[in-house]
Amino acid sequence: MWRDGLSPRLTCMSIELSHIVIPARSKWASATFLASILDVPTATDREPFVSVKLSNGAAVDYVDAERFDPHHCAFLASEADFDATYARIRSTGIMYHHLRGGRGVYFDDPDGHHIEIITRPHDIR
Repeated sequence: MWRDGLSPRLTCMSIELSHIVIPARSKWASATFLASILDVPTATDREPFVSVKLSNGAAVDYVDAERFDPHHCAFLASEADFDATYARIRSTGIMYHHLRGGRGVYFDDPDGHHIEIITRPHDIR
């Protein structure tokens, strides 16, 4: 039961993601890779993190780690940004696959994290 007794479907919150921390064998290599694929400014150092800032103000913060499980990160892109991002993915030679029934692409970063680029948010039920 929610504290106010209302289901999340009945309320509208003004909460946004600020940042997410992703472990990496090399925080600089992973952050640089993501920044180059997304064509966003080069990562910045905010010790102990290396941050990749996104256009909506959220950040992907990489931190050095020795052992970790893969994470999944999905990024929403405009049609034009998707086309440019997809071209950069193809030019790197990394393995990728498409979403079924929509414009999207999945690929793994150098640490095995699953990255998704989509043009429409998934239907949240």
